[in-house]
Amino acid sequence: MRALGSLIGLLIVATICVVIYKYYFSQPVAPGVTTPVQTIDVVGVKNDLIAIGQAERIYQAEHGSYASLDDLVSSGAMAMKKSGRDGYTYDAETSVDSFRVTATCPRDKFSGCSNYAIDQSMEVQSVP
Repeated sequence: MRALGSLIGLLIVATICVVIYKYYFSQPVAPGVTTPVQTIDVVGVKNDLIAIGQAERIYQAEHGSYASLDDLVSSGAMAMKKSGRDGYTYDAETSVDSFRVTATCPRDKFSGCSNYAIDQSMEVQSVP
């Protein structure tokens, strides 16, 4: 009789573990992200935006204004030579005293994905 009680207790614990495992791994990691590959892509895009923002600051310190992505590469302020990552495309809007770099999501490739942007505040934000 004691063995039966232990077996039932073990089955209950195993069931709880399976339910928790299934619930935990079925949740997306970030908004608009549904697979591990998309999560890696989003992290890469955010890191690229931070690198571009830092390059904008370097360029601004040396030239007194912000620059386009091409100007950042040609001046040596930014080593990144690609204009996007895994379908995301980067675009910079600049003026003398501000910049905004946007990473646009390939909605035809990943439905429900998010666009991201960074400005002189150096905060990566999700944008519509």
